[in-house]
Amino acid sequence: MQRREKLRETTTNLFDHPRYGAPFKRGNKYFYFHNTGLQAQNVLYVQDSLEEEPEVLLDPNGLSEDGTVSLNNNALSVSEDAKYLAYGISTSGSDWVTIKVIRIEDKIVEADTLNWVKFTSINWTHDSKGFFYGRYPTPKYVIILYGLDISKRGEKLDAGTETNSNLYHELYYHFLGTNQCEDILCWKDLENPKYVFGAGVTDDGKYLLLYIGESCDPVNKVYYCDMYAFYDALEGCKGGNSLLPFTKLIDNFDAQYHVIANDSTSFTFLTNKDAPKYKIARVDLKEPSNWIDVIPESEKDVLESACAVDDDKMIVSYLSDVKHVLQIRDLKTGSLLHQLPIDIGSITGISARRKDSTVFIEFTSFLTPRIIYQCNFDTGVPDLKIFREISVPGFRSYRVPCGSAFCY
Repeated sequence: MQRREKLRETTTNLFDHPRYGAPFKRGNKYFYFHNTGLQAQNVLYVQDSLEEEPEVLLDPNGLSEDGTVSLNNNALSVSEDAKYLAYGISTSGSDWVTIKVIRIEDKIVEADTLNWVKFTSINWTHDSKGFFYGRYPTPKYVIILYGLDISKRGEKLDAGTETNSNLYHELYYHFLGTNQCEDILCWKDLENPKYVFGAGVTDDGKYLLLYIGESCDPVNKVYYCDMYAFYDALEGCKGGNSLLPFTKLIDNFDAQYHVIANDSTSFTFLTNKDAPKYKIARVDLKEPSNWIDVIPESEKDVLESACAVDDDKMIVSYLSDVKHVLQIRDLKTGSLLHQLPIDIGSITGISARRKDSTVFIEFTSFLTPRIIYQCNFDTGVPDLKIFREISVPGFRSYRVPCGSAFCY
């Protein structure tokens, strides 16, 4: 028993250290997750600037007395003007998500409640009037118990305990302050019940992208819709069943496509089309069959991620010889501008959008528990410095000095 207590004490002490997530910016505010050490769930903080005192915006540890309600980080999004936070919560480990909305200024939870949500992100329109989300039709449970159909007695199975599969995923738009029954059905596909839909609003706010998947394979379809062409009509579509006028850009499951940026109708994608180690390619919606390579597939390195930053640049992450390499590339031409001096290790996250001149990079290695780097582009040359470093009791971090033969 003493050995067990000693082991428990040692393990508890190892976990009992502060942890931070990389900040992300919306409007004029910064948001980040923080755990003081032994909290069951990370807490979301907000601050007016990186120098201002942060405040707790949402503490999921207080959502239930028994701790069975958790925050779904995939379904969490701040509106463009940083006035609202839409977030999803799950109960007892269920995949079902309930979306709620909180007003950031005074932390008041709005009446908006969206049910039967699953496998979705939340994507706001740039006017912050509402957001796109994915859900399934409300299930109809039929449970046979001792030969009796208990559904006839009005009994209903709790969400998350059902065993039937979910089919006919749907994409909806929700206006703030309205009932879910008034949400706009944007897309469904009755001929393909296993399809799952994800949405994305481009950085310029003009296009709605529809990502369509069917399995865990790295392949998807991509449709798009010019929101300027239909947005004025959204108000009149509440509760209706008229689908949005999507145009099919990629309509087969031959590769994976993820948009990096767009300039008007010119779209830049990260894709594995004819490139198992991934590449970056561009297409104009006016000539959908004419694709050009911006960054061709590397001979030996895997292009793991790319995001547009500082208006005309992109930061790309390669996996090279079991370590990550970070590069700054020209967004238009793909040409190499800078290689960032990071130690041997793994990039676990990059937080930035195209309008941001400040990028936050999450890094870890066998020698360093975790570092959040801040990379500034204000002077034209990327300035990389440590924003926050995680310290673990009993663990001595060691960083290879940049400029040495072992720092890439």
